[in-house]
Amino acid sequence: MNNDQADTIDAYIAAASPQAQPILRKIRALIAKAAPDAEETISYRMPAFRQNGILLYFAAFKNHIGLFPPVDGDAALEANLARYRGPKGNLKFPLDEPMPYALIARIAALRAAQDASKGKKRKS
Repeated sequence: MNNDQADTIDAYIAAASPQAQPILRKIRALIAKAAPDAEETISYRMPAFRQNGILLYFAAFKNHIGLFPPVDGDAALEANLARYRGPKGNLKFPLDEPMPYALIARIAALRAAQDASKGKKRKS
């Protein structure tokens, strides 16, 4: 099986390269910690966490780990992420560099807070 056929995050990670697997597991744990009530899903053939909407997608590519959608709403965090931004603002973390887990945890926390705010607005 390849990642395009995965129907769970476990299956997606199992089909990823051996180099990417521990990174994907750690990112999954960071997002789950930031958004404990979020549901895990596969969307657009990528692992994702959903609550009031999609919190984050993450995916393994040949040379990087991608994190989507683009981050906004925290100027300091955005400045720290500038070197990882791709052409559309999505984040690309090179596999040949140390993974910035602290930044990823901050992204997950920001997206969880933004999602919670969106959920409150919908209910009112």
